[in-house]
Amino acid sequence: MKYLDIESWNRKQLFEHFRTLADPTFGLVANVEVSKTYQSAKEEKHSFFVRYLHACMKAINAVENLKYRLEDNKVVVYEVINASATIARPDNTFGFSYIAYSESFEEFNFNFLKEKERILSSNDLFPQVYSLGCIHCSAIPWINFSGHKEPFSGNKNDSVPQLSFGKISHENNKMLMPVAMNVNHALVDGYHVGQFFEKYQQELDKID
Repeated sequence: MKYLDIESWNRKQLFEHFRTLADPTFGLVANVEVSKTYQSAKEEKHSFFVRYLHACMKAINAVENLKYRLEDNKVVVYEVINASATIARPDNTFGFSYIAYSESFEEFNFNFLKEKERILSSNDLFPQVYSLGCIHCSAIPWINFSGHKEPFSGNKNDSVPQLSFGKISHENNKMLMPVAMNVNHALVDGYHVGQFFEKYQQELDKID
């Protein structure tokens, strides 16, 4: 990882403005089409969740500003962003995972399965390894939501993007999944969120 030169950053004034707010985060919900991803997962007998999460992580790692984190009043730029996803247990509780990212689906899936096994065989809430170089994400497959609010710690320096994936709806022979995204406006603008959703849809459409 490296540090961003804030003084020469073209977003310096935006960064400084949003740093003054008590809660500098903003969030939105958008639909992505997952028809191809769902069909591919079914045919390959893979987890649909891992398939769309891997596509999500490819998109996250393709957007520069989603790799920025606030640490000690500096902006750290992570080279690779990993996934910290909630994984459910049979008793309807869950544990936080830390899934190392890989461009290879096979490797990413292997890393996911290791974390799933760890969570299912323990009562631990938190992962054994953690870094701010991640996203926080969860699946809420019971609800097709159009709005969403993440818990806020009260720390305005929280800068890890938060995502939630909702229940699929069917429209005009398309499978649409709502995705909520919450980010720190000191580091990320609507433009960058738009970049993410564009790249995410491209990754979802690539899967065959």
